[in-house]
Amino acid sequence: MATIVRGDADAQVQALKTALGAYETEYPGAEAALYRHNPGSIRVRVIDRRFEGMTKSRRHARAWNFLAARVPEDTMAEISTLLTLPPAELGNSFANFEFQDPIPSGR
Repeated sequence: MATIVRGDADAQVQALKTALGAYETEYPGAEAALYRHNPGSIRVRVIDRRFEGMTKSRRHARAWNFLAARVPEDTMAEISTLLTLPPAELGNSFANFEFQDPIPSGR
């Protein structure tokens, strides 16, 4: 099941969590996490071995389209970061470092 790693679990975060849980079910072995970074921004990360060898734009499109088919457009508009990584890229992705230890936003 997708994991909310920090922040508020409001209705938009919950809707995305449910959709990401469906992604994990459809793509066994995938892991998804998300959090609300500030009142207008949700960050999402999907780790999936199937992304290996895919361009970043193709990975992003796959995850974005999957989510867009399952959550309302206004919820999609709150996603400020959609990080799609194969496991091999976790240790050298600066975006993943920011996901793991975010710089606080100026609310």
